[in-house]
Amino acid sequence: MARAAADWVTRLDSGVAALYEPLLRAGARGSGSRMIIAIDGPAASGKGTIARRIAARYRLPHLDTGLLYRATAAALIAEGRDLHDEAGAVAVARGLGLTDFNEATLRTRQMGEAASVVAAMPRVRAALIEAQRAFAARPGGAVLDGRDIGTVICSDADVKIFVTASPAARAQRRALELIQRGERADYNAILADITRRDSRDSNRAVAPLRPADDAVMLDTTQLGIDAASAEALRIVEAARIRV
Repeated sequence: MARAAADWVTRLDSGVAALYEPLLRAGARGSGSRMIIAIDGPAASGKGTIARRIAARYRLPHLDTGLLYRATAAALIAEGRDLHDEAGAVAVARGLGLTDFNEATLRTRQMGEAASVVAAMPRVRAALIEAQRAFAARPGGAVLDGRDIGTVICSDADVKIFVTASPAARAQRRALELIQRGERADYNAILADITRRDSRDSNRAVAPLRPADDAVMLDTTQLGIDAASAEALRIVEAARIRV
């Protein structure tokens, strides 16, 4: 498992061009049509990396919707406000830009946990829905990743992929990412965080984490990042052929 996790962290760009070239040739037809790709999944499943690669290959804009909730939580913390202050969180969410984020500060484990608290608030989710849908409606389409893209934000997406992996594999990957950034990584604490976030995200009253009925499941537990990305691209191409 450690080897597979390290593969996600250290081999993000190796051999990518050769890996994707056949799929790009196959997908060249109809490339001018609009295409919305929804990628959902739990924390550390690999959905963000896969989404970025798909967006790059099809030259589509990409939105990591989780950053919206992280940015909302970060603003509350910076102002010394309670994370459970829904009215304050709504006000912050309404003033957010979609891409003006300092990702280095938002992608910490602590901020992920804080974002999960904010994301469970119905009014916060409502405040961010239209901005996300407007992003998806761009000419040519877009790639969005999150936890409710295929079920709520873009329920009519052309392609829906639900990326998952075992909690143990996801905790291992997250620990290795932290270590490579020179940060301390407590595997057991990370696993506990992931389990807690999975429960909160899956059981919230509004837009719970779950696969859309027509989503294709992609389990990355035993896959390196190149193999997982290639499989995701095969799923996209299969959907394009059907259309």
